[in-house]
Amino acid sequence: MRLLFITATRIGDAVLSTGVLEHFITQHPGLRVTVACGPVAASLFQAVPGLEAILPVRKRPGNLHWVKLWSQTVGHVWDQVVDLRASVIGYLVPARQRLVGGGRAGKHHRVEELGALLGIDPPPAPTVWLAARHEAEAERLIPPGGPVVAIGPAANWIGKQWRSERFAKLVQGLTDTGGVLAGARVAVLAIERERPQAQPVIEALPAGRVIDLVGSRDLLTVAACLRRCRLYIGNDSGLMHLAAAAGVPTLGLFGPSPEWRYAPWGPHAAYVRTPESFAELQARRDAMGEVRETMMGGLAVASVLEAAEALLQRTETV
Repeated sequence: MRLLFITATRIGDAVLSTGVLEHFITQHPGLRVTVACGPVAASLFQAVPGLEAILPVRKRPGNLHWVKLWSQTVGHVWDQVVDLRASVIGYLVPARQRLVGGGRAGKHHRVEELGALLGIDPPPAPTVWLAARHEAEAERLIPPGGPVVAIGPAANWIGKQWRSERFAKLVQGLTDTGGVLAGARVAVLAIERERPQAQPVIEALPAGRVIDLVGSRDLLTVAACLRRCRLYIGNDSGLMHLAAAAGVPTLGLFGPSPEWRYAPWGPHAAYVRTPESFAELQARRDAMGEVRETMMGGLAVASVLEAAEALLQRTETV
């Protein structure tokens, strides 16, 4: 049986869709899988069981990227097409069965929307598939030696970025003498162009306790690194969703994005948001026009520290 799985451009949305793919893999042993997704999300699917191909969909003027994808896929009769982009490809390629759509509308988490599309409740949780090489590289980057706190201080939009100096104070509160994870190492994760957001966190800690993971590593190596951590704290981002899918206790920080739709998903996940609701911040954003600074200023370090300690207590057997 052959499956064409068309999913998101952005990393976070691609991660949230992995439960759908896992559902089909579980239901159809021996399934051969082709994944079409955005280039930045492509490495997420490198270790999918039964993988035949990954087709990066690079946006082109005039929607020509869909024409290219059609040319790459029209030559097969697919047993199943799952098109979570609700594109024309889901209807134009030959298929014995097809599932096309982005899920139900309304105030539902994205994972719940995808579960409704499948007719499954509870919905299938996001996951990651790792190969031995990813685990080996993660062990090299984060060798054994006590607990590790992972921090994701960046985001794809400045409005969602909690200030770097607050992340620095947070990790000091967690890992300095008297902290709930006193003496823990701190892994700082971001892509290279986000180093300005990461550097204040790196510089706030003793060099011997910092694991600098800022740089261009593939998503599955990052996921394997996250699995070696006791806790992840970060802004609403693709990295936050990857951490939750990897199973690490994950605390997401929210302000001008809707937690009811994009909170980290899973039994070991939680979120904390600004005193202002998403609706309040959205109204402020509409009034401001272009946002040039963070909208997370109302979120205090003490509030995040309290939420992190509560999550650690709830997941202490992890």
